[in-house]
Amino acid sequence: MRIAFYAPLKSPNHTVPSGDRLMGRLLMRALERAGHDVTVVSDFRSFAATPDEAQKRQLESQAEHVRLRAAWNTGPTPQLFFCYHPYYKSPDLFGPALCREFRLPYVTAEASYSAKRDAGAWAPHQALIADAVRQATVNIALTERDRVGLQQAIPDGRFASLKPFIETAEFQHVPQESDPGRLITVAMMRRGDKMDSYAMLAGALRLIRERPWTLTIVGDGPMRQDVERLFDDFEPGKITWLGECGSAEIAQALANAGMYVWPGCGEAYGLAYLEAQATGLPVVAQHTAGVPEVVEDGVTGYLTPDGDIEAYAAAIGTLLANQPLRSDMGKNARRFVLEERSLDIAAARLDEILSTYLDMNV
Repeated sequence: MRIAFYAPLKSPNHTVPSGDRLMGRLLMRALERAGHDVTVVSDFRSFAATPDEAQKRQLESQAEHVRLRAAWNTGPTPQLFFCYHPYYKSPDLFGPALCREFRLPYVTAEASYSAKRDAGAWAPHQALIADAVRQATVNIALTERDRVGLQQAIPDGRFASLKPFIETAEFQHVPQESDPGRLITVAMMRRGDKMDSYAMLAGALRLIRERPWTLTIVGDGPMRQDVERLFDDFEPGKITWLGECGSAEIAQALANAGMYVWPGCGEAYGLAYLEAQATGLPVVAQHTAGVPEVVEDGVTGYLTPDGDIEAYAAAIGTLLANQPLRSDMGKNARRFVLEERSLDIAAARLDEILSTYLDMNV
C-alpha cells in the first residue's frame, strides 16, 4: 500500500533526537520492511503547551489541510493514513477529515487519552483524540497500559497490540569489550521526568558510592548543567560525560559497559532499555509506567518499586557483587530483544494487524 505517515508531536524528519522521533522512524521502517511504500506526508507540528496555543495551531493547520487536498486531487492518493502518537496536546488536526473526504482508512499508533482532560480548557482538544480513535480502522497500542486505558475511555474503538521494538542489527554486531563495573545510561537532559530520573540515579549511587563502579552518561539537552550538578560531589573519574552521540557511538558505549541504569520516571516504555539489552546488558529500572513492557523483572534485569531509592541502589549493588547473575541476566536480555523485539518481528506483526483490520473494514 501507499501509506501517508504523520506524527503530529514530532516528525520523523525533526532535527532533535528523541525516543518519539526514533519510534516514528522505526514504525516507518517496519511498514517498509513489510513491503509498503511509506511517505512522511507532513512535518506540521501540532504540539501546543497551552489551550490558547492549541487554538492557534488549529488555525495554522488549515493551510496544511488545503495543501494535502490539492496534492491528492492532482497526484497519487495514499491508500492509508497512519498517524503516530496523537494526544490532547498534539492531535491530528487534518488526517481524520482528509480520510473522510477521500474515503481512506485511518490508523493510529500509540494514541493516548487522558480522562482527566475531558473537562476544562483542554476538553475540545481531547475530544479530537476521541473522535480520531473512534474513526480509526484500528488503533495500535504499544503497551498494554495504553491499550486498556484507550479501550476503557473509548469502548467503541478498535484496538490491537504491537510490542515496542528496535532495529537490532547495529547493537548485536558491535564488538563486546564489557567492563563489569561500568554503569551506563542514555537519556536526554530536560525538565520533568528525565530530570527526576537523573536525580534519583545520582541519589541511589551516593548510597553505594564505596562500591567499585564508574558511570558513563550519554545525552545532552537544555538541563545539562543541572544534571552535571547532581553528580558534582562524586570523586574524579567516577562519571564520564559523552554528550550527544550517534547510534554507532551509543552501541559501542553500551558494549563497553556492564549494566544499564535508568530509573525511568514516567517512561512510556523506553527504547533505550531495548538497545541496552540487545548488547547484552542487564537493566536496573523502576516498576513504573510502561517500563515493564520492555524489561522482564528478575529475568533481564531488576524493576524496583516506584520511588524507592534504597531498593534501586540495592538492586544495582546486587548485580555489581554477583558476576554470574549479571552475566545470566545479560544473556537473557540479549535473547529477549533479538528473538522477540526485532524490526523483522514487528514488521510481520504490523502487517498482520493492518491486513486483519482492513479486511474487516472492506
